Amino acid sequence: MTTVNPVVLNLKAVWGRAYVRVVGANREPSWIFFDGILPLLGIAAYVFIYKGFFQGRTSPEALRDLNALVGFVVLGGVLIAFWMNVLWSMASQLYWEKEMGNLQLYMIAPMSRMALLAGMAVGGIFMTSVRAFVTLIAGVYVFGVVFTLANPWMLIAVFFATLVSLYGLGMMFSSLYLLWGREAWNMSALLEEPIFLVSGFYFPIKTLTDPRFGFGGRAVAFGGSIIPAGLGLDAIRQLLFPNFQYGLLTVEQELLLLVVFCFVFLILARLSLAYLEKLAKREGRLTSRHQ
Repeated sequence: MTTVNPVVLNLKAVWGRAYVRVVGANREPSWIFFDGILPLLGIAAYVFIYKGFFQGRTSPEALRDLNALVGFVVLGGVLIAFWMNVLWSMASQLYWEKEMGNLQLYMIAPMSRMALLAGMAVGGIFMTSVRAFVTLIAGVYVFGVVFTLANPWMLIAVFFATLVSLYGLGMMFSSLYLLWGREAWNMSALLEEPIFLVSGFYFPIKTLTDPRFGFGGRAVAFGGSIIPAGLGLDAIRQLLFPNFQYGLLTVEQELLLLVVFCFVFLILARLSLAYLEKLAKREGRLTSRHQ
């Protein structure tokens, strides 16, 4: 009887689950075009709003602020691609696999279920990065955004910490959505648009702390920071637009929080998956109630 190295087995499981997203999802080039270019329509709406605010103002300070705000919107559009992938291709994936009858195969396969989720995350990051890069390049050329990159290593660290924590959140949600059963679709729809607001995808999140909003705005700003996309986006904006300092926290503080979120969400993902497996073995079901 041949003994398979468990490390090799789990790495193969990671690649097998990532393959669908790394190779299969990019077989049709038109998908990349539509997923990368069409989001510019939503971005353009907010860009024109900001340009309307600055109409007639030609001072260097006004042009600098306008460039920063337009850049904020373009970067927000890039992060939206990752957030949507986490919600619909990560968090809801196990529920969809159950509906299609594939989940039983995953559960009896001799591999770690974390390897399954890791493969989904790796594939999702690659697939979405290709589309987000197309959106970023198109946004820069269409709207003429000028970035100022002074610390590339810090930018790389923030970007990867944001992705790891964000997909760790998606890994946790994937088990919880499966437990919640049919509510998974409703939860994804519920979390889609509100996060756009509280994470500041189209505007500086610090504006929510304006005294005119009262304490409620400050609570929303810091409460929304639990979603890693908001903190990561805020730090990236500060690094690419250092002359327009409108960050919620310093870049170092936000990077530290993102690293903490990486560990917290990955641990919670492991615990929720362990509870799911325990429920399946003990009661023979994968949801919190019979459906």
